[in-house]
Amino acid sequence: METIQTTLQKADQLREQINQCRPLPKEALEKIQQALDVEYTYDSNRIEGNTLTLQETALIVSEGVTISGKSMREHLEAVNHAQAIEFIKEVATGKVEITERLIKELHALVLHGINKEEAGKYRSMPVMIVGSHHTPPQPYMIAPLMKQFIRDYKDMESNRLHPILIAAFLHDELVKIHPFIDGNGRTSRLLMNLYLLAHSYTIANIKGDNESKILYYKALETSHTENNREPFNQLVADEVVKALKRYLEILSC
Repeated sequence: METIQTTLQKADQLREQINQCRPLPKEALEKIQQALDVEYTYDSNRIEGNTLTLQETALIVSEGVTISGKSMREHLEAVNHAQAIEFIKEVATGKVEITERLIKELHALVLHGINKEEAGKYRSMPVMIVGSHHTPPQPYMIAPLMKQFIRDYKDMESNRLHPILIAAFLHDELVKIHPFIDGNGRTSRLLMNLYLLAHSYTIANIKGDNESKILYYKALETSHTENNREPFNQLVADEVVKALKRYLEILSC
């Protein structure tokens, strides 16, 4: 089995290959990116139970079509996630500093029009995660845990930990704290990808099919209940490599 260090080296080599392809044709690149972004929106929402197909997601996001038989929430989840992708892309072009404010802004985009009272706000009630042995912290613990979360992230940057491992931590730990009443998964995946984009990787799209979802949840459960981050780190690194390989194949360079 491939070690995490080998996977990280492979990701860096692939990233360098993409950099050597630049400058890329702008118009072609925009079309490719649009298709990949729709896939990411589709899969990230599918993980959370959204029943829109890939084609329906594309029609809603790209053409503003209303799909008969689908709920308003499902439509909003597609539109909101697409807008959140544009947000992380814009943020990633500058000097990125992960802050509580940034995370709340990201969450507010995810829940825009879905839950006005809770969008961008830490939860004020206890929650449980269906199918998990991990119990998220009580509401009064969220503020101090989020402050520690930001401190830990800054320490990782100071210690020059590999960016993919930091991205994995941002996702893993935010889901563990579960600071919001809803939208924690989507927000965490977006935060992870914001960090990846800021370090010249492509978006890592964790698929929403049953097999992929089981592996994803199992890795998170191992981290949260056994304090073992290795399976999740490996999963994220593998997804980054897959995304970079696919990008290179599409560009044919």
